[in-house]
Amino acid sequence: MSIEIRVPQLPESVADATLMAWRKQPGEGVSRDENLADLETDKVVLDVPAPANGVLREIKVPAGQSVKSGDLLAVIDEGAAATAASTAPAVSTSAPAPPAAAAPRTGPAARRVIEENQLSPGAIAGSAPGGRITKEDAQAAAAARAPTPPASERRGGRVERREPMTRLRARIAERLVQAQATQALLTTFNEVDLGEVQALRARHKEVFEKKHGVKLGVMGFFVKAAIEALRRFPVVNAAVDGTDIVHHDYYDIGVAVSTERGLMVPVLRDADALSFAAIEQRIAEFAARARSGAITLEELSGGTFSITNGGVFGSLMSTPIVNAPQSAILGMHKIQERPMVVKGEIAVRPMMYLALTYDHRIIDGREAVQFLVAIKDCLEDPARLLLGV
Repeated sequence: MSIEIRVPQLPESVADATLMAWRKQPGEGVSRDENLADLETDKVVLDVPAPANGVLREIKVPAGQSVKSGDLLAVIDEGAAATAASTAPAVSTSAPAPPAAAAPRTGPAARRVIEENQLSPGAIAGSAPGGRITKEDAQAAAAARAPTPPASERRGGRVERREPMTRLRARIAERLVQAQATQALLTTFNEVDLGEVQALRARHKEVFEKKHGVKLGVMGFFVKAAIEALRRFPVVNAAVDGTDIVHHDYYDIGVAVSTERGLMVPVLRDADALSFAAIEQRIAEFAARARSGAITLEELSGGTFSITNGGVFGSLMSTPIVNAPQSAILGMHKIQERPMVVKGEIAVRPMMYLALTYDHRIIDGREAVQFLVAIKDCLEDPARLLLGV
């Protein structure tokens, strides 16, 4: 029986996807739930699983083409046996590719390295169980091979390289330009003494990690402090919809994660109900899955307020851009020891500059400044987070 393989239903916020690569060729056998192709959306790379055991009979869409929900991608013959390469059906495109031997299993991150460096999966020795190729295996193979120069042109003795943006990079560019074009963005700054937070972490980090299996970082403190400040100044947690202000009575906090494909912002749902341990665990899980390409669209959608940490890269101060349609974003920066006046005396303190970029259409400067002061107060006296004062 023939089974049609179609593009899975994409979320409403995703109009289309790009078929990055086929993992099987016509005539090859496929197993149920085995990945047949990679679809790249604006946010993540999706697998196209086989619905049954059989043979891939025909490919309808070549790699590199844009597709939408429900588009026909391929046809498989359920229960059929794989044929020899010489008798395999041709791909229904103007330039059919000959059937290839079954490629070793790879994850999304490894596949991206392989494709970007034009490597042959069959020439890479996988180090994971079952011969699976890891991202590190692909990177090692790329480093060992002489690089193939991308398309370039010479101008005045200098060479320029040109390459297309990935869908994620193009989407990031579009959203940033849209945010600046549609919102009245303004940034206000403050600084916070993280001495008490560091002392608290030093006292409890070992027992915390032993009990919860995750390190006690600073992000949990910032998420908790941001929620307390949002409670006091709810307009910072709101959004503009036309001529209406949409107020949210919940706290879905986006935490920016840097990946090879670009910045992703997975969302901590109902973050006010999460413990410090749950916050740290979910952030660690989000970061790992975002970098491996396993994060889902639902985990990247929504959010009422975002936090980004440029300090991990050494940034001392920056002006982050709001993740529209949200109305504000908190920027964290590098913790740096600086001389400060404390009770009339100069002392060396671990200081961090904070930045709040906000939509001035609904958030006044007074509210923005007081919001940052509330975060500062909570972090300089962490007991406030427990007492709600």
